[in-house]
Amino acid sequence: MVTVSQLASDLGKQKQHIFKVLKRLGIERKLEKSTAARGQKIAYVTMEDYKRVKDYFFVAKIEASETIADSNTGGVFYLIQLEPEHDPGRFKLGFATNLEERLRSHKTSAPFSKVLKTWPCKLLWEKTAIDCATQGCKQLHTEVFRAESVKEVQTRCDQFFALMPETRSK
Repeated sequence: MVTVSQLASDLGKQKQHIFKVLKRLGIERKLEKSTAARGQKIAYVTMEDYKRVKDYFFVAKIEASETIADSNTGGVFYLIQLEPEHDPGRFKLGFATNLEERLRSHKTSAPFSKVLKTWPCKLLWEKTAIDCATQGCKQLHTEVFRAESVKEVQTRCDQFFALMPETRSK
């Protein structure tokens, strides 16, 4: 048996992240009192489950590096309005190779978000497109901004992508 804390440490992850992955993989953890933790219950997994979790992160790392490694990877650049009713000026820009999956991950933190528009894009263009589209906007987070007019942001995106060459995904 291996503690979840040790597993997290070995993988360089936080325990909370490991617990989510355990749930996702259907791995049950065993709770046992430990004298090392002054009688508190500690979560353990089997060595087999330890290897499954390790493999999960290894595969995820490979998939991420394959996407990032090829700057010509095609996908879409998206403009999402995060809170259309309560904060219409707050938006997110970004690149995705799988828009549906990307939106699903955004819905957990921004359940009312709506996609305003997408453009065929290469990964290589993402940062330049964001810089171009967000002139005069206030940056709130890495790819989250606030603008007086999201329509102006969309217009700048339209202008940027009109200048770019066609991609295979068009």
